[in-house]
This record gives sequence, C-alpha cells and structure tokens, in this order.
Amino acid sequence: MSSLNAKIQDLFNEPACEKNRGKDAKARKRGCTKPLTPGAAAGGCAFDGAKIVLQPVTDVAHLVHAPLACEGNSWDNRGTASSGPTLWRTSFTTDLTELDVVMGQGERKLFKAIREIKEAYAPPAIFVYSTCVPALIGDDIEAVCKRAAEKFGLPVVPVNAPGFAGSKNLGNKLAGEALLDHVIGTAEPDDAGPYDINILGEFNLSGEFWLVKPLLDRLGIRVRASIPGDARYLDIASAHRARATMVVCSTALINLARKMEQRWDIPFFEGSFYGISGTSGALRQIARLLVKKGADSEILGRTDALIAEEETIAWQKLAAYRPRLEGKRVLLNTGGVKSWSVVHALMEIGIEIVGTSVKKSTIEDKQRIKKILKHENHMFETMAPRDLYAMLSRDEADIMLSGGRTQFIALKAKLPWLDINQERHHPYAGYDGMVELVRQIDLAIHNPVWRQVREAPPWECQPVLADESPSTNNETTAVQAINFAGTSADDLGEC
Repeated sequence: MSSLNAKIQDLFNEPACEKNRGKDAKARKRGCTKPLTPGAAAGGCAFDGAKIVLQPVTDVAHLVHAPLACEGNSWDNRGTASSGPTLWRTSFTTDLTELDVVMGQGERKLFKAIREIKEAYAPPAIFVYSTCVPALIGDDIEAVCKRAAEKFGLPVVPVNAPGFAGSKNLGNKLAGEALLDHVIGTAEPDDAGPYDINILGEFNLSGEFWLVKPLLDRLGIRVRASIPGDARYLDIASAHRARATMVVCSTALINLARKMEQRWDIPFFEGSFYGISGTSGALRQIARLLVKKGADSEILGRTDALIAEEETIAWQKLAAYRPRLEGKRVLLNTGGVKSWSVVHALMEIGIEIVGTSVKKSTIEDKQRIKKILKHENHMFETMAPRDLYAMLSRDEADIMLSGGRTQFIALKAKLPWLDINQERHHPYAGYDGMVELVRQIDLAIHNPVWRQVREAPPWECQPVLADESPSTNNETTAVQAINFAGTSADDLGEC
C-alpha cells in the first residue's frame, strides 16, 4: 500500500492543474485536496472510476479481483459504444469468498482466472483490477500479473485502484497511471505520420465520437488513440507516437496528458466537441498544434474551409428550432467539461441558462463559465434535492438537463427533463450532435404530456349542473351522474 499512497500523493500534486499553479511550494506539497475517507466516496469509489476509464478498451479482457458484487455493481456503468470487438461486454471476476480470504487463496485464484481467460478468449491483453478486499488482505496483484505475463506470453496489466483509496475521479487518474506504466510506449507503429493525434477523456457515449471522427478523416487527421472511447489495446500501446493531444475531460486524465508531454514531447490542449463554436475551436486548435509539430501549414486552410461548410449546414438546420426555443430557460445539473461546453452550446441558439452545476469542474472550467454567463450567481457547486425541487416548483426553469439520478426531481416538479450524462441514448458531440441536442430539448419542452400533468385531476373539479337542488330521487341522481360523465372540460367549474 505504500506505493499506492505515494502515487496518490503524486496525483494530487498536479502541476498542470490551475489551482496548484497558484500555490506556493509548501502549499503545493499538501496536494489539491484531501482524499475521501472509506465510505465517503460520494459519486463512486476509486475502483469505479478506474473501471469507467478502462472498460471502453474494447478488445481487452477486464478481470475484477473481488467479491462478486464489485463487478456486478460496476458492469455497464457507461453508455459507451464499440465499432468492433465485444469482449469488453463480458464480465470477468475472481468471485472471492470468505473461504478464499480466510485460507489466503486470493492470489492463486487470480492466477487461475488469468489462465482461463487466456485459453478461452486469447485477448491481446488482460486488465486486472484490485478492489478493497484483496487490498486489505494484502494480495500482491502486481506480482501475480507479472508472473502471468511471463507464463502466458501476453500483457497482464495491474490496475491498483481499491475503492477505499478515494473518489471516482482519483480512480480515473489511477487508471491513466496504469496505462502510462504498463501500456503506452510498449508497441511501435509502422505507419506513424505527421497528422496523428490522441484524444483523451472521450468516452464515445452513445457513439457520439463517431460524429466527430469523420470530420478529422476529411482533414487527413488520424486518431492514433482515443482513450478510452472505442479504443484498441495496440492503438493505446502506440499512442506515444502521436504529434498532439486533445483532452476532452481534464478532471479525469490531465495527469496522463501532462506526463505524455514530458516523456514524448506531445503537446496537449483542453477542448470540447459540444456546440458549434466549441467543435470549430477544437478543430482549429488541433490543426495549429500539428503545424507546430511539423505538419504542412496547408491544413489550416482546409480546416477553415471544412468549418465554414459544416457551420453553414448546422445553422440552417437549427434555424427551425430558434423561434421555438429562444428565451427558454434551462437548469443544467451536471459537472466537469459539460458544465461550460453545453452551456455555451445552448446559448448559441438563444436558450437562457438559469443555473449550472460546477461540481467536478476544474478552475479553468469555472473561469470559462464566468466568461460565458457573465454572472457568478448562476453557478452552484452543489444543490440539495429539496433546493432543486423548490427552484423548479417556482417555475424558474422550463427544463432540467442532468443525469439519471436527479431526473425524478424534475418529474416530481412536473417539468421536462433530458438526460445529458453517460446513460443517455442520443449523441450530442460535433455539429450533427448539436442539432440532435436541440431537437431533443425541443421535443421534451413541447411534449403535450407536461401540459396534461399540470392540469388538476377530474376529481378535484366540481361540475356546473343546471339543477343544483338536492334530490332524494335515486333516478334523478343517476341521471345527474350520467350527465357528469358526459360533461366536457368547458362545462366544469373552477378547479
């Protein structure tokens, strides 16, 4: 555990972090933040974060060294998509039991599981995840992985990110360290060129990176490795030969981007493929970095021409939605890169942002939001569910964009809701993705169900009958009941 503790301290002393750059040397040694204590890792544990980053490597076998529940709870926790291999969809676990713990059979069971996976599936590599139980009983997964790699002749990568180490975000970074220590740089490509790039922190949610990759293909830019979205093991192993890197989610993999720049002189920048101007800015920045690294400067002109063409098409498609959505108010309860990139994308078509969460956002993310919104009161770090509900109940927003965990707050307030996080089923990246996002917002806001659910139920409305006098005649009462059943909404009294 001492090596894990040292690595954690190193991760919290991140020079590329804007917050750390403003500290003096003494304060910087204390790190960015204090790791969460066991049981307090709100939003997911370190193991969950590592699995999120690495599971989209689609041709690799992902083996979780843990009791069964760890793999069951973490399986399929992201809506990523693959264009080929499906091995990543298969769950592998050592299924540690109490007897294994008491008898000290953990390492032996892990070695046996690696052998069985190799014989049955012959993957190019196996990723082995440590969790709380094997870390507590002292299983040395790094030694087992090293021995298995020598024995079976394939890479076996230890991912040392037990859940009690900290939060999900820490697990993201520990996964990046595992790639840096055991994968990147282990294979040499025979087709390296001046237009190769890496994209870090892109998860290909709902296949949205497939809306961006054709744009890069038209520019002659090859994605050497997309980590982790729709990735292949050999692509990641040869990622050190790329000429530039774009970081989509800096809170997850900024440490990987910085260390790749230090080791292999690969410059990086943080950008977004959300929104029209965001996508255009990212394409231009990629082209500029490639030119600095030796690519022909003519790519700058081709990039501008492509952007002009795609923006024209996108704005023509969005023109139909502007009259329907201009002035509509959106509450954005998400975090990270989406806290500013989606905000900017929506404001481009006249949507008003009444609030955006900056949880898990970096200092740079928050600075971007301040420039975009021009009002810090629209930013909130966290908001309790009751406060979100109160805000929506006061009719301060027309729709809420968030993850699935907070959808019921909007539904209880009888307001439209749209999934913007990893569980969504629609891609929102790139020019076409922006059009799709606006279309989904339009469908949600103008869905007639919201008008219906806000109406008072029929049993709370009193009918206006011609004869209000009481009657003891059963036949007359029955006739009144029949008339009430056939009464239209216009005939009903105030509700």
